[in-house]
Amino acid sequence: MAPKDLMLALVVVVVWGVNFVVIKVGLHGVPPMLLGALRFTLAAVPAVFFIKRPKMPWRWLIAYGATISLGQFAFLFSAMYVGMPAGLASLVLQAQAFFTLIFAAIFLRERFSVPNLLGLFIAACGLAVIGMQGGHVMTLAGFVLTLCAAASWALGNIVTKKVGKVDLVGLVVWGSLVPPLPFLVLSYWFEGPQRIAAALAGIGATSIFAVVYLAFIATLIGYSLWSRLLSRYPASQVAPFSLLVPIVGLASASVFLGEQLSAPQVVGALLVMAGLAVNVFGAWIVRRFAPAR
Repeated sequence: MAPKDLMLALVVVVVWGVNFVVIKVGLHGVPPMLLGALRFTLAAVPAVFFIKRPKMPWRWLIAYGATISLGQFAFLFSAMYVGMPAGLASLVLQAQAFFTLIFAAIFLRERFSVPNLLGLFIAACGLAVIGMQGGHVMTLAGFVLTLCAAASWALGNIVTKKVGKVDLVGLVVWGSLVPPLPFLVLSYWFEGPQRIAAALAGIGATSIFAVVYLAFIATLIGYSLWSRLLSRYPASQVAPFSLLVPIVGLASASVFLGEQLSAPQVVGALLVMAGLAVNVFGAWIVRRFAPAR
């Protein structure tokens, strides 16, 4: 990978890793469903007027927006609102890689490889260790909701696989048209009109920064750079950089929010990262070191 593109990959990692701290900051002034509505409204408008709609049926575009945008972030924002730490959220959300394997086997009839199964088992052990720490630093409800967010992201990955190669930036922008109205309905239902009005009337500079960061930097710039890398290099060369996102998430949460993990959570985090690494690199290691036949 060229040095310039390597730097772009690291920029994306930092942007997406710090994203979880920004979400936590945004939730201090804006309730979760309203935050989702604001994020995706800004992500879609005005970009939708300048970026072409991806060549795919509307039903799949709606399915993408309903899963990877609405479902993922409705659960994630709620999880962090009810006590899921930003750093742990960045880690547990990576369970999407394993939910994707499971859903691909169910819906696409794809087969597991031995490294996939081994990585899934190791990461599941790590998630179990973290989950048993409910009440210590995090809430059990936050942990479960984050897993639901990971499952929603994975369903969105299956939708993306079904539609094949499309412009990723166009998919993100046009998919962002789907969540705002459902988010507003959920906000009206769960948070109430008085709370919505109060949040909008009293919105502070930090909340505005959070919304702008989530919409423009994490969503539009992050996915634009990521799609550029995927267009230039094989996915197998780009995907491993996603392993750095939870590392940045945990580090930034420690620096900016003072979050600290308990010893069992550190063990669980290491197991999850090891499982992800086995899932990404396992097949390559087997091919590299397996004896020739």
